[in-house]
Amino acid sequence: MLNTTTQSEGTLHTTLKSAPLMQSVRFHGPGDIRVDEVEEPMKPAFVGICGSDLHEYTSGPVLIPENPHHVTGSTYPAPMGHEFSGIIEEVGEDVTHVSPGQRAVVRPTIYDGTCGACKQGYNHCCANIGFIGLSGYGGGMSKKIVAPASHFYPIPENVSLEAAALIEPLAVAWHAVNLSPFKVGDNVLVVGGGPIGIGVVQVLKLQGARNIMVAELMDNRKTLCRDYGASHLLDPREGDVAQRVRGITGGVGADVIFDAAGVEKALIGAIPACRAQGTIVNIAVWEKAPSIPVNQLMYNEIRYMGAALYDEMSFLDTIRAVNYGQLKPEAMITSRIALEEVVDKGFKVLLEHRDKHCKILVDVQG
Repeated sequence: MLNTTTQSEGTLHTTLKSAPLMQSVRFHGPGDIRVDEVEEPMKPAFVGICGSDLHEYTSGPVLIPENPHHVTGSTYPAPMGHEFSGIIEEVGEDVTHVSPGQRAVVRPTIYDGTCGACKQGYNHCCANIGFIGLSGYGGGMSKKIVAPASHFYPIPENVSLEAAALIEPLAVAWHAVNLSPFKVGDNVLVVGGGPIGIGVVQVLKLQGARNIMVAELMDNRKTLCRDYGASHLLDPREGDVAQRVRGITGGVGADVIFDAAGVEKALIGAIPACRAQGTIVNIAVWEKAPSIPVNQLMYNEIRYMGAALYDEMSFLDTIRAVNYGQLKPEAMITSRIALEEVVDKGFKVLLEHRDKHCKILVDVQG
């Protein structure tokens, strides 16, 4: 169950005094994630383990603040989990858009509202961006959570709490496709068939792409991409991806390429697959800056752009698409684990056996 409050984001921590002890998965450092007893009221239902969580586990702190976050004032050890759903337990006096007993999904992005991007209306590009589950206000991998009411969105009755836990990553994909110059009938290459790449495939299929080509190594992810609408699965070990894309598109190349992998070799191999004056959209979070052959972009007038998170409309549109059955995230769930199993059966399994999994959900209710 999820508690909401009308307090400002900068003063929320003052409500966390004298709370009962409960379990929370927290980041302490690289390779050091623990199930702690903490004094912080929360109660989510299901939470997904994200690639960003894995980055924190192997190389963090990355997004988890080493120094007090500009908005929340939080630092690590930090509660984790930003892809989650739950049931509202209690609301502040002035909260009207959600009510106790209502099922909800959390939009975890935290922003200051004062930077240049926020003043332009792009709060998902905030200079001091943060996330519930990384930067403060607790996290989904906890028994309860309290956060500003604006982060909570009701979900329709026919959307399961498990499906709702995948709304956040699907919103990343929805926003990336809508931000790009993609149009109906375009040929598209998706680099990486992980959860975000599979989300992009679903959105492209819904919005009328002609050929949806996916460059992916892992068999289980190829299967999911095919089931969700990919027309061509390209294994880089079985031939040059760019040549195969050009063969499929009559020698022209992909109109739009979505990089959901964040692997330098894959990106460099994908650039020749893009048509002249086409677009490459980066959705991936890179641990290290890649070396990009800029001359190839220049001579072919290829646009290289980023897609950061999602705006509120993309989040709402994703909720509606799941409600209408246009996006069906349930098949992406390959395992469900308990909170106390999160390290051995969650983080370690995804790192050591990624070829067997897409999305692992932590059942916090048990």
